[in-house]
Amino acid sequence: MAAHLKKRVYEEFSKVSQQQVSLEEVPAKKLRLTKPSKSAALHIDLCKATSPTDALQYLLHFAWKPVETESVEGVVRILLEHYYKESDNSVRLKIASLLGLLLKSQGFAPVCVVDDAINTLNNEKSHQVLAQLLDTLLIIGTQLPDKIAIIQRLIDVACKHLSSTYFRVRNKCLQLLGCLGTVDKPLSKETDAGPGAQTSHVRDVQSVISDYFQDQDPRVRTAAFKAMACKLLSDDYEQVRSAAVQMVWIRLVDDSFGKICHMVCDGSWVVRVQAAKLLGSMHQVSPHFLEQTLDKKLMSDLRRKRTAHERAKELYASGEFSSGRRWADDAPKEKVDTSGVNLIDSGACGAFVHGLEDEMYEVRIAAVEALCSLAQPSPSFAEKCLDFLVDMFNDEIEEVQLQSIHVLRQILTHITLREDQLDTVLAVLEDSSRDIREALHELLCYTNVSTKECIQLALVELLKNLTKYPTDRNSVWKCLKFLGARHPTLVLPIVPELLSTHPYFDTPEPDMDDPAYIAVLVLVFNAAKSCPTMPALFSDHTFRHYAYLRDSLSHLVPHLRPCDSVDWSNDAENSTASLESAQNFLQDSLIRVSALQNLETPGAQDLLEFTIRDLQRLGELQTELAGSADFCATYLHCQLLLTKALQEKIWTMAVPLCLKQNAKVSTAARQILDETYKLEFLYSGLETQQIAAIHNVRLQAKALQLILTARSKRGVDCVLGVCEKFLQDVESFQRHFMTELPHFQDSFVEKLLELMPRLTACKPLDLVKILQTTLRQSKFIHLKLPEQIHRASATIIEPTGESDNPLRFTSGLVVALDIDATLEHVQDPQTTVKVQVLYPDGQSHIIHPKPGDFRTPGPGRVRLITQVYLSHSAWTEACQIEVRLLLAYSSSSSKPSASKPAWNESMDGLATSESCIEGTIHLSKPVKVFIMPKPARR
Repeated sequence: MAAHLKKRVYEEFSKVSQQQVSLEEVPAKKLRLTKPSKSAALHIDLCKATSPTDALQYLLHFAWKPVETESVEGVVRILLEHYYKESDNSVRLKIASLLGLLLKSQGFAPVCVVDDAINTLNNEKSHQVLAQLLDTLLIIGTQLPDKIAIIQRLIDVACKHLSSTYFRVRNKCLQLLGCLGTVDKPLSKETDAGPGAQTSHVRDVQSVISDYFQDQDPRVRTAAFKAMACKLLSDDYEQVRSAAVQMVWIRLVDDSFGKICHMVCDGSWVVRVQAAKLLGSMHQVSPHFLEQTLDKKLMSDLRRKRTAHERAKELYASGEFSSGRRWADDAPKEKVDTSGVNLIDSGACGAFVHGLEDEMYEVRIAAVEALCSLAQPSPSFAEKCLDFLVDMFNDEIEEVQLQSIHVLRQILTHITLREDQLDTVLAVLEDSSRDIREALHELLCYTNVSTKECIQLALVELLKNLTKYPTDRNSVWKCLKFLGARHPTLVLPIVPELLSTHPYFDTPEPDMDDPAYIAVLVLVFNAAKSCPTMPALFSDHTFRHYAYLRDSLSHLVPHLRPCDSVDWSNDAENSTASLESAQNFLQDSLIRVSALQNLETPGAQDLLEFTIRDLQRLGELQTELAGSADFCATYLHCQLLLTKALQEKIWTMAVPLCLKQNAKVSTAARQILDETYKLEFLYSGLETQQIAAIHNVRLQAKALQLILTARSKRGVDCVLGVCEKFLQDVESFQRHFMTELPHFQDSFVEKLLELMPRLTACKPLDLVKILQTTLRQSKFIHLKLPEQIHRASATIIEPTGESDNPLRFTSGLVVALDIDATLEHVQDPQTTVKVQVLYPDGQSHIIHPKPGDFRTPGPGRVRLITQVYLSHSAWTEACQIEVRLLLAYSSSSSKPSASKPAWNESMDGLATSESCIEGTIHLSKPVKVFIMPKPARR
């Protein structure tokens, strides 16, 4: 009995123990990354569609998503299934378009879907859908050039549909025949087709295509000629191939140049624009034919006709103006012998004169651009076309004026302007358009003039411009800076006159607040940089004014050394030597830091801090290296912050005892993340290796944040989502920077990728421990700088923030604030640059400027001229608001493989959604403006 009782007690105890063990060994949640099926998701969406509009919306939304190669076939099957079910033509057309784009996916062979693609044409009644399906068949054929049987089936389908009444279907069939058909293989009797009924004899591809040279639709005739050229280039007879080459691009450049010149006088302005653009691309034409395009001997019924340029010049010389009494004064004055007219000569003669005087401004713009393109490699032709381009400054259309100014700037390196030519150019400064005036200021920066009178003339007109339009101040000053630097020997004789100095008498000291006087000093000081004898002509107050301007306008006034003991002739050499020395210092600093294998060694952090300080100072002293020096300093600062964060006492203390250190490390991690976004999006000229190094540091900062989250929050569920997001970031790094991984040995990201199978299956808390260990053991990744790095920057010109007069308006209503800013080295400013307005109560408004508010006055520079509208409730006194420019960024926009997939070409025209913007970076310093909302009167 006792033994039986003991046995029962033992069994009960065993059951309780097993239950406790089973409770203790409840499996924790594990991380597992899964990729959802694209085809299943698409099928569910299309099944939910209750109308064709809904189906189109789902298809458009799906087109934005990338499709992996292994999922393409499943998605194609789903699309084909819904194609057969769909009755709406627009939805079937979109499905056909998506099919063609999906079949272009890299690594996918469309053999498995050939039969299904061909079967879709059998019962299709819509001509537009049929044309799109034929385009899909063309994509299949080009992807499978070695599959002879499939190619023959596609050709048979094209011949079958050649009799369609819709021109686009016939175009696609001809294109398919031209690209896939072979010259040596005839078509079968059953598939032969032409404009009329089918014939019973065997014919080849060329004869079928040639039947459509006389098609009633000109678009079909065009497609037939293009298809024939594709086939004739592979003909076995050399003369046929030679003729085909001439069909595509006539090798006899002079002959084709004359023929295209003749088309500048075509009756259709579209043809005239195309002809003018083609002329600009023919750089091999001989100078004889090129110069004939500017010949003023225009022909009218084989009689000479004066150009508008000649008539205007005659009136200018006589001092007369048009009175309307001279009727038909451009009538032909002389007969021409018809037997002596050369066809090529008459075609090329005066072609650009016609183009520049065309009634359609699009033709005039195309002619101006073509002139510039042909003049760039030919100094003699640039000299001859100068007068014609300058005349276009007075065009009635502002767009033509702007384009003429821009193209003239590109060829001014070959030209020195005479005084009469400069006078015509400077007349544009009276224009009321700010864009025109600033474009001309930019043009004058590159202008070479011949005499000191030209310098005086330019200065007088620029000072008039400054008086009439005070807002042009900075643009005028910059123009005079370059004008003085380019012509020091011409400025030297007029320095006493410009500065109002006298060899015997003291002259009154000018007012330094006068913008005109500052403009004169900018001209003189920039000329003095290359002229060692000029400072001897300065008075005492001129030197004082130089010191003042050197501090206040250092970007306009160069560094001068007005000492007799200094040899100014070597100034350029000294500047070059200084730049080379600065470059060597930058490289030496990086090499010195690269010797550090572990930043936790004694003295390593001190060396890093000293190097960061030196690089920041180097960027201030050498503007040419400012981008590279600032980039390196910021990168090293991220490494320093990370090292200090990992050395904090937080990692050896219990969680409740380290709240202060926890906040400190969290701030450091957030700062590192912000710095990496600045490194990636504020600097241009980076290579893939530098971007990968930035993403490696960003992953370290995110790992640091993940560890802090796990230490400060209770429960696995809080950490689970953060862990999944972190592992996705690691996979994304591997996907986008696979080719750069050999440069990341012993780095944080390389160690993570080695542990990736273990990380995806372990518990969240185990993942945190692994990350903490890996962070401490990771190697410091060193930078390899590209040749040139530029830092994006912005300067707000207006408002200046200097006025104490508040901007008054009625509360509740709006007031417009003019914004004028200059952007340097900003990529895609129309979508990334925003204006932020910060009110005293903490409210912040972000304004998106219109695309038309951005101008491009010069290479690498963008001008933003816009208005922001302010509104607020009534205030008791005037307060300051802050206005600054921001740079919006999205981390997916800079990854090499993060661009839209190749099959998504149809969505390129859509604007970028604002939801993809992840954050903003300060692009300019804030400007403070006084505003005063007044209460409304009752």
